[in-house]
Amino acid sequence: MAYCHCTDCRRWTGAPVGAFAAFASKDLSVTPELGRGFSRHPGVMRWNCPDCGSPLAASFDYLPGQIYVPIGLLDQAAALPPQLHSHAASRLPWLHIEDDLQRSASSARNTLNVPNNKI
Repeated sequence: MAYCHCTDCRRWTGAPVGAFAAFASKDLSVTPELGRGFSRHPGVMRWNCPDCGSPLAASFDYLPGQIYVPIGLLDQAAALPPQLHSHAASRLPWLHIEDDLQRSASSARNTLNVPNNKI
């Protein structure tokens, strides 16, 4: 579970910060299937609902074998608090989330690439 402050995630979610749950790609089952995604940046693939346009999932080449789902889509969202902030250097200057979570200035890929990482 992670916050992402990057411009790309903010624009994709339409929110001042994205919050995502990471799943192993092999463990995520989506019905109907995600279908054809889109990429605006090399190494980043995103999927939106074909009916309403809502963000559904994203994958990143630098985080192989993982797929990220916006927390707001999950019925269990209240039980899944974020555990770190990625791209904290890109945080909107007026957004202040007061917590003691780890903050990575960039992608946090070293932390997020650790299998079964509980941060």
